[in-house]
Amino acid sequence: MLRQSLRSERRNRAFIKTALLVVTFAAILFSARADTSLPDTPAGHTLQTFLDAFDSGDHDRIAAYVKEYDPENNADGLTSFSSQTGGFTLVSIVHSTSDSLTFLVHGRRDNIDAYGVLQLTSTAPPRVKRLSIRALPPGAKLDDIQLDAATRQKTIDAISSKLTEYYVYPDVAAKMIAAVQEHQKKGDYNSITDGNEFADALSRDLRAVSHDQHLFVAYNPFALPEQPGSSSGPHEPSPAEQARFRAMLEQQNCTFSKLEILNHNIGYIKLGAFPPPDICGPTVVAAMNFLAHTDALIFDLRENHGGDPNMVDFIVSYLFRQPTHINDLTNRHDNETHQYWTLPWVLGPRFVDQPVYVLTSHETFSGGEEFTFDLKTQKRATIVGETTGGGAHPVQSMPAGDHFTIGVPFGRPINPVTKGDWEGKGVEPDVKVSAADALTTVEKLAADKLAAQSKSK
Repeated sequence: MLRQSLRSERRNRAFIKTALLVVTFAAILFSARADTSLPDTPAGHTLQTFLDAFDSGDHDRIAAYVKEYDPENNADGLTSFSSQTGGFTLVSIVHSTSDSLTFLVHGRRDNIDAYGVLQLTSTAPPRVKRLSIRALPPGAKLDDIQLDAATRQKTIDAISSKLTEYYVYPDVAAKMIAAVQEHQKKGDYNSITDGNEFADALSRDLRAVSHDQHLFVAYNPFALPEQPGSSSGPHEPSPAEQARFRAMLEQQNCTFSKLEILNHNIGYIKLGAFPPPDICGPTVVAAMNFLAHTDALIFDLRENHGGDPNMVDFIVSYLFRQPTHINDLTNRHDNETHQYWTLPWVLGPRFVDQPVYVLTSHETFSGGEEFTFDLKTQKRATIVGETTGGGAHPVQSMPAGDHFTIGVPFGRPINPVTKGDWEGKGVEPDVKVSAADALTTVEKLAADKLAAQSKSK
């Protein structure tokens, strides 16, 4: 994905269809190529180390970078991102200080130009505080502004309007708006002229009230061309954007990163997201049919950060014999509730008798949590690992002024069994172990269960 925070905060921006389409814009070619030499500063040295490791595509080199410079990052995710982009060519340095850089890069494989921000901590030695790389939308012009009071106020007004109209809980929206306005009144934002810092401050202050991990404010360091008939609501992707989105998912094998049959004929699926079934349905069918004759099934969602509830429904449908009501999703703005039932028909055999296990970590988020919660409440799977991240609300990205975007959680799930959701709490595992030990633990659990079943026959 080429709107990539490259840190654990990526989970806060849900991997739903609309959000994904926003991040996969194709790039424009820059009219001028500036000096590409990196400055002799801590930030310059760190970026060089990152690019050397990232461009190699070598998991061990990337893991070494993560360990030394960015321990909150994930080597597997970075390696996948490197494969998708083909590595980066540094185009130019836009702005440089000793502990920060803004820069432009070009993806060698995906041919996408992108804008990056690197910020270091003030610790000794310094570590990565932020490393984000974002695609430039078609027709965009780089416009990394210095904020003034008028721009900050315009942004706050736009955010307030979006929250009032769309946020899932109107009373919480009002409290968030009041809190941000109070910060503004006290002058807490007066010294902030950097767009990313302002977005971080707004996100922090909004979440301090709502505790909603899907809620975010992002800074856009570019000016977009006027679109005829465009609205201030959620972004509707164009056919070209949809085509690029499809190509990206196909290149990533729809985030199915591992599929194998373990000892004792135990099937194993590692899935990084739940992409839309209209694109990735055939991949699911192929995966489930490959594992059709296994005696147990493991879904590894330890690095799954969300997705399309329709894909959750599609995969879950393979695990039930009869149509089963697994989830409802309410939309506050549209005043609608959509019910999700398992599908009456799937391609290939169903897994209705085999034991099912789900591996989780504190990074498992959003759609990954829904999948886990659906199966746990239906008593269809044993959950092994860590308590999940606690993000239940679906989110849509909306413009908030000329240079900012707000991700507004617009609805909430209602589980038909518990009548609640996992927002702010996460999903508790049935067997609590560290994420690192989850797979070996579940392999033993499954093998023991299969052995016991064999003896009882």
